[in-house]
Amino acid sequence: MEAQIAATLVPLLGWAVHGGILARRLATARRDPLTGLHTRAGWTARAEHCIRRHPNAAVLLVDLDHFKTLNDTHGHAAGDAALVETAHRLRTWCGRRGTVGRLGGDEFVAVVQELATVDLDALTAALHQPVHYNGAALPLAASVGVCPVAELPVPALTDALAAADAAMYAAKGRGRRGSRLSR
Repeated sequence: MEAQIAATLVPLLGWAVHGGILARRLATARRDPLTGLHTRAGWTARAEHCIRRHPNAAVLLVDLDHFKTLNDTHGHAAGDAALVETAHRLRTWCGRRGTVGRLGGDEFVAVVQELATVDLDALTAALHQPVHYNGAALPLAASVGVCPVAELPVPALTDALAAADAAMYAAKGRGRRGSRLSR
């Protein structure tokens, strides 16, 4: 009888361990290894939830300006430092009012619960502060596009991202120094 119980428990234990390993790998896959921010998949689930619960939510798209030049001039480690610092500044600005993610490269995304409760000028100012790396102050600039979800005909994340993307490119066209609301 004990042999039968052991024969049953050993495979179950193996499956339990395997399940735990897979769960950890899935959680890791939803976080950017460099910045610790959510990846697109992890952020999307949270953003959709936020938009459903908060009708005055807003989606922000952030793109670092002249990032390739920074990377080419100061090296990839300096570029990584800029990405990590940008993530920190976005996470600090967003706080508990929303969620920040990294879409890839030098592109970041955020969703905030209430657009009226956040200071977009403070975010822009924070994203234009130099990054200190190896004793040097490296220039950092970003363009920010914002889409208030309430202004959309249907509050859909894909539409909010498209509008924020258009607003971000409009901000880039204005000299790459600021944020712009979608309209």
